[in-house]
Amino acid sequence: MEIVEKIIDSGIVAVIRADSPSKAVELCRACKEGGIVAIEVTFSVPHATEVIQQIDREMGDQILLGAGTVLDPYTAKIAIEAGAKYIVAPNLSEETALLCNKHRVPYIPGVLTPTEIVKALELGVPLIKLFPASAVGPSYIKAIHGPLPQAKIMPTGGVELENVKEWIKAGAVAVGVGGGLTKGTKEQIIEKAKKFVQLVREAKQEIGKM
Repeated sequence: MEIVEKIIDSGIVAVIRADSPSKAVELCRACKEGGIVAIEVTFSVPHATEVIQQIDREMGDQILLGAGTVLDPYTAKIAIEAGAKYIVAPNLSEETALLCNKHRVPYIPGVLTPTEIVKALELGVPLIKLFPASAVGPSYIKAIHGPLPQAKIMPTGGVELENVKEWIKAGAVAVGVGGGLTKGTKEQIIEKAKKFVQLVREAKQEIGKM
């Protein structure tokens, strides 16, 4: 739960997708330099295990390092052994949830429907990835929180600088950001990271004043 609380406190997870290990490492460095604490290296990155190991060695004590696009317990175990402190997926896998629970590593599965959300809660999932968030929009979180206020939801897919505050104000405890953050030059990514961190902080402060 400590890892989950830190993710919620930071409010943003950088989702790293790249066509080469070196590019993935560069993106991780740029996001960290821009002030993003939680970074998720996806298994769509070539040699993702080696990338996770390198990032863990280089900055593991300075960031919250996770592994993404983890579809099964076998991949989850590899990621955990490589240094991932939390596991993220586009799907909900009971077997993966049980393995992560056994290793006391947070499992953040991708779900969309109320039925899937309830199933995730039954499996003890501490943070739910609403995916693809672009398919529903911020108002969906408010609707879900009517019958399921205990669900901690992190929308991913379609979160941009233009709408990130809207997601937080709708009830998201954090957001996952990929393409809206990691496209462009290193300097552009650093600046976008700083802006995302600023906007999330502002949204949380504005909620507190309501």
